[in-house]
Amino acid sequence: MGASLSNLTDGTTGSGIGPSLGDIPECCVACVFLYLTPPEICNLARLNRAFRGAASSDSVWESKLPPNYQDLLDLMPPERYQNLSKKDIFALLSRPVPFDDGNKEVWLDRVTGRVCMSISAKAMAITGIEDRRYWNWIPTEESRFQTVAYLQQIWWFEVDGVVKFPFPPDIYTLSFRLHLGKLSKRLGRRVCYFDHTHGWDIKPVRFELSTSDGQQASCECCLDENEHDDAYGNHKRGCWIDYKVGEIIVNEAEPATEVKFSLKQIDCTHSKGGLCVDSVFIIPSYLKECKRRGVLK
Repeated sequence: MGASLSNLTDGTTGSGIGPSLGDIPECCVACVFLYLTPPEICNLARLNRAFRGAASSDSVWESKLPPNYQDLLDLMPPERYQNLSKKDIFALLSRPVPFDDGNKEVWLDRVTGRVCMSISAKAMAITGIEDRRYWNWIPTEESRFQTVAYLQQIWWFEVDGVVKFPFPPDIYTLSFRLHLGKLSKRLGRRVCYFDHTHGWDIKPVRFELSTSDGQQASCECCLDENEHDDAYGNHKRGCWIDYKVGEIIVNEAEPATEVKFSLKQIDCTHSKGGLCVDSVFIIPSYLKECKRRGVLK
């Protein structure tokens, strides 16, 4: 069986005659590649010269790029992408592209080519962030931005952000990435301290989002529910949790969609603290669902 497959690949058979994969025209292989994912294309490129040539075709990789991929390239200096093939452009954009002083990143999912975005806490307006009695910036390798905002204690808790970007048509999920407890390392091992963690089980926080075309979403939840063993319960202390705020439907990339989002607990009857705010993610809902089901890694 292995010998037969090898013969199909190298274009020979036991008798020296007969068709093989090497006989398939490169244009036909390219047509097939239009229906495959980038990882599948890269794997098949190793079969023979025709497959390798088709796997480098601009027409194949153009179909894997979002229609407005030039908007992503415009975030970089022109010399980084000039004279690149479409395959190399896809590889370039599948790595994080920072913008807004490095506080926001956008990238293409390596499998689907869909546009994803992450927004650092440093790009958000946080009440009291300049006062070290309330907030501190903590360096950590657990954030893609290498830094998170840590709340020690405050009465008025409010985090607001906004982004304006020409998202390609798709349905996106916006979520906050939060962590109860203070991150640290001790003797090379990850440790969490909960000395300041309090107040999140008394009343819920409120998540909100709105878009420039009138879409709105909101939800409430207690970040530290001691009595309920659910996904956001007390047993999740010390873990990063993505709190879904809602979905955004984008029908056209132009004009650019403006998204405003917030996280609030402004009831001043009690203080709260011991919370890390990392970032906000805007990810295609299809990807979120596939990763939840384990289809995509």
